[in-house]
Amino acid sequence: MKGEVTEMILLTGATGTVGGELAKQLADAGVRARALVRHRAKAKPLEEAGFEIVEGDLTKPETLDAALRGVECVFLLSSPGPQIVTAEGNLVEAAKRAGVSHVVKLSAIGADANSSLMLGWWHGQVEKQIEESGLAFTHLRPNSFMQNFLGFAPTIKAHDAFYAPMKDGLSSVVDTRDIAAVAKAALTEAGHENQIYTITGPEALSYAEIAEKLSSVLGRKISYVDVPPEAAKKGMMDAGMPEWFAEALNELYAAWTEGHGAIVTNVVRGVAQREPLTFDEFARDYAPAFKDGE
Repeated sequence: MKGEVTEMILLTGATGTVGGELAKQLADAGVRARALVRHRAKAKPLEEAGFEIVEGDLTKPETLDAALRGVECVFLLSSPGPQIVTAEGNLVEAAKRAGVSHVVKLSAIGADANSSLMLGWWHGQVEKQIEESGLAFTHLRPNSFMQNFLGFAPTIKAHDAFYAPMKDGLSSVVDTRDIAAVAKAALTEAGHENQIYTITGPEALSYAEIAEKLSSVLGRKISYVDVPPEAAKKGMMDAGMPEWFAEALNELYAAWTEGHGAIVTNVVRGVAQREPLTFDEFARDYAPAFKDGE
């Protein structure tokens, strides 16, 4: 077991899916932390859990110095988008000024400063900036989240089907609870400095196999329907997704159909010291989200 670290931690993205789960796991472990939020009103559950709350915005560098005062370790997470390189870069620069010793960044599988994929390039650029800053780093590169399948809940409820341009590609989807557990270890234990962790689920699955697993748990036939990328993009945009995000997801689907998402690693076991959650477990835990009237 690695030695524990007890210095002040600053969390960004603590009101989101991964960040919220990380905050829960830290609170359960009694770890002292501060949460940077844009709107204090949205952080009431964090405040009730014992987190110190500070208002700030990664796109407004002038708000970051006070948030970083006395902080030793930062969990860096922001919403994806064209602004991510500038926004997260602002925090990296502020962390240098504040004397932060360690940045744990939530990145993405395949991140590379030379990537041809939007998400890979954005995250790769931030990783490069952190590495060049001289700060100790831990890059967390998870595969696609199991919780992303909650986005398919409306069509699963209405049509017993979900739609994507995945063909028969495989993806080692990972539960955000496992991602948070790896992040917690990186933030609270010594020995994770200057490491890159590719975080995956325990198996690589096709969307047809995922449909079978959902069918088994929900007790009704769920089908995966392959659609052309253009139709997928239209569907995502009709549901309110920005065009850039729809395009970025289609890039990922194309990469997965070429085998780039099938890698399975032992990071959850090795770093978080726990068995990675299976998709079957995810489906059981989140079954109400896929049922009518729940």
